[in-house]
Amino acid sequence: MQKVRTREASLVLIVMLAILGTGVIKWGLSPQTPVLLVLGLLTIWAKIRGFSWQAINDGIKSGIETGIIPIFIFILVGALISVWIAAGIIPTLMLVGFKMISVNWFIPSVFVVCALVGTAVGSAFTVMSTVGIAFFGMGMTMGINPALVAGAIISGAVFGDKCSPLSESTNLSAAVVDADLFDHIRNLMWSTLPAFVGALILFAIFGAGDAQNADISKIQHTESVLQAHFATGWWVLIPIILMFVCAWRRVPAVPTLFINIGVSVGLIWLEHPATSVQHLAKIIETGYVAHTGNLEVDQLLSRGGIASMMTTVSLIVVTLSLGGVLVHLGLINQVMEPIARVLNSDGKLILAVVLSAMGANLLIGEQFLSVILPGKAFKATFKKAGLANVALSRALEDGGTVINYLVPWGVAATFAANTFHVATLDYLPFAFFSLLSPVFSILSGFTGIGLKRSKASSNQTQP
Repeated sequence: MQKVRTREASLVLIVMLAILGTGVIKWGLSPQTPVLLVLGLLTIWAKIRGFSWQAINDGIKSGIETGIIPIFIFILVGALISVWIAAGIIPTLMLVGFKMISVNWFIPSVFVVCALVGTAVGSAFTVMSTVGIAFFGMGMTMGINPALVAGAIISGAVFGDKCSPLSESTNLSAAVVDADLFDHIRNLMWSTLPAFVGALILFAIFGAGDAQNADISKIQHTESVLQAHFATGWWVLIPIILMFVCAWRRVPAVPTLFINIGVSVGLIWLEHPATSVQHLAKIIETGYVAHTGNLEVDQLLSRGGIASMMTTVSLIVVTLSLGGVLVHLGLINQVMEPIARVLNSDGKLILAVVLSAMGANLLIGEQFLSVILPGKAFKATFKKAGLANVALSRALEDGGTVINYLVPWGVAATFAANTFHVATLDYLPFAFFSLLSPVFSILSGFTGIGLKRSKASSNQTQP
């Protein structure tokens, strides 16, 4: 196979990033089209340089092969979300969260509740555009700084998105590095929990004050709507308990999700015996559609289904194809070799991943690509350094997923700014969770606390 010089490989990657950044940031395109364009141009370059069609095809195949199981997990997650809503599991978790709202500690309690709801639904965007808007309105009636309220909502939503097994970004981070989903989530806690605690303390400090004029009637009305239209009670938490039991017993993600879907379907039939097989199949395939008469509740709980995951699946397929070609043609290795020689410690390696993911966010403005591209680039280097795959996936989340909310031209930040009509640079100083996550991730790299090594490396270091 042809050998590409480091300078040429670097130039190809720079041009690729420029095209992706222009398409996503300047023209506002969804990432699939720019990625396909780059893949097409890369194919033309490869043929000009003398690579065979077989080499290009092998690169696409090798890239997609690593994502087959994760793609199947995405499909199962789509089905799980819809049956969790139909069974009353997610509405029950929302009710628990609403009970935790404290008027006198509004800002920290909003952060906690958004984190809980985000973990339940697995989507930061959904949290921000539904319960987030309700909390934002409450904050305005109290006269609280809008940027602070937005920062608390966004921080909680991002925490929930990051920790949820239903989250697309969390599943993607594990998938890119071939890590088990639940191993990835457990390992995330080493940076995520300290960032959560730090953010909670800061929100308590900045949000301290009198809030006696708060109007919580909107939240109370939402609670009554949920109780009237969904089965809520302790029994609907059985699937969540099963999720934790399976994680504790280290059951892989696929059987865990199948078990959970099966139990949730059983709950639906127990609660609504008249539910037909056809209707249940429709919920699983196209998602649950809420008809409560309350626009915000219907917007929050009309989601899920296999079809809802197809856009994400298409992005993963084309991006993994691009990554596979870059790796198979040797472009990634050529660029990484001189960099890897400088990264002679675990701390420097973690720092490089976090900064690379941040850089991808700044150049491209798309959180999925900020995870996929550095993930592909650093995977071999982490293996050579004896670090576990989950060490890489955590660094990708801490530098990629959460930072997109702080980049004014980023997809996530644009959504948040438009949702609350608060400029990104205004709420950025108060998005404490996103600001702290990479800090604790880098500290973990340099101190070794919570930094997981591969089993082969651990065995070699034993006397």
